[in-house]
Amino acid sequence: MRILFMGTPDIAAECLKALYAAGHDICAVYTRRDKPVGRKSVLTPPPVKSEALKLGLPVHQFDKIRSREGCDALRAFQPDLLCVVAFGQLFSQENLDIAPHGAINVHGSLLPLYRGASPIQQTVIDGQKEAGVSTMLLVKRMDAGDVLMQASTPLGPEETYGELSVRLSVLGADLFMKTLAALEAGTLQRHPQEEERATYCKMLTRDTGKLSMDMSAMQMHNLVRGTDPWPGAYAILGEEKLKIWKTLFISHDAEHPVGMLWGSQKDGLFLQCRDGVLMLQELQAPGGKRMNGNAFLRGHDITGSILR
Repeated sequence: MRILFMGTPDIAAECLKALYAAGHDICAVYTRRDKPVGRKSVLTPPPVKSEALKLGLPVHQFDKIRSREGCDALRAFQPDLLCVVAFGQLFSQENLDIAPHGAINVHGSLLPLYRGASPIQQTVIDGQKEAGVSTMLLVKRMDAGDVLMQASTPLGPEETYGELSVRLSVLGADLFMKTLAALEAGTLQRHPQEEERATYCKMLTRDTGKLSMDMSAMQMHNLVRGTDPWPGAYAILGEEKLKIWKTLFISHDAEHPVGMLWGSQKDGLFLQCRDGVLMLQELQAPGGKRMNGNAFLRGHDITGSILR
């Protein structure tokens, strides 16, 4: 079976590696354009491109796969199946009709929950106790195709989006291989999604991580976890952004005004929330490095300050 692989981030690169290791016939790899990264805006290839080049696979990058150029290029490879993992573009019906077996997608949630662009992040932000991956058939409507297989895993109370992404990359690659094996054996089953259970999540922006003092302590804690490593959670201290990378729920006591910071270099730094106390375990001042709360207090006299 000739497979044309389409994906962009690390979770997709993991699936590509698994496909190659299993000996599948990968006729080409499609991914997003290279992007400038970091303060110096260094043009950087997406993880899938880097992995494909290591494996000696042909790589193609299109701004719009739905364009005439994109459709013609897909058709020229005569794929039997499209394998899509976090590609990051919408498909036309013409795209989906090119391969006789259609397009199989790996999605980072237990569908129909968390359709959309940020399923892994939103699972953490919402404080879910379970996460997972689904394989499904792509249709023109976003993440609404029949589910093929699913795999779930417990989500730890301190686990970050970045940490969960690594685990789901491995889980997703394994599920992908099982799905393809069932397809080739003729035993693959389709399960229509329950539309009444569907939930949706939007693409994250730099402002997604803004902490509000109206949030509960656990809402803040989960937002910090769910936006690490990007875009990162922050609150406003004075006129500047204070990045908050790691927190720990301490108690339900409310002895200080909401938003107040207090503590010591010995005991650590604490934040009063509306319904409890968080220890701020890792912080970052503008232009500075990530450091633990104790170290942060040695260089920043912020006890008694109010976050907003």
